[in-house]
Amino acid sequence: MDAELEGIARDAVDSAYLIYRELGPGLLETVYEVLLARELERRGHRVRRQVPVPIVFQELRFDEGFRADLIVDERLLIELKSVEEFAPVHGKQVLTYLRLLNFRLGLLINFGAALFKKGVKRVAN
Repeated sequence: MDAELEGIARDAVDSAYLIYRELGPGLLETVYEVLLARELERRGHRVRRQVPVPIVFQELRFDEGFRADLIVDERLLIELKSVEEFAPVHGKQVLTYLRLLNFRLGLLINFGAALFKKGVKRVAN
């Protein structure tokens, strides 16, 4: 990974930790999404929320195959959860999203985890 992308990811994890430390687990994903986007913008990043991502399969195009929770600086995908623990499908989902976007790195952040460090997963494409 390049240094710029690693810096964006570091800011994202630091921002998420700040929010987790202040508010703790248990809020809706949308609350964490808004707060994380605002904190990353405060740190100078460009953040888009709920970004529709098209899927093209053979000759079919679905304009809204899924919605990316957060896209930071057009380089980093962040998928947010607020559940007790990750399910195996969550990481696979992020990898699929990365492939569709042609991104190299994504973060899966679970604000529902008992410990913050157990709620952060890096997914590389």
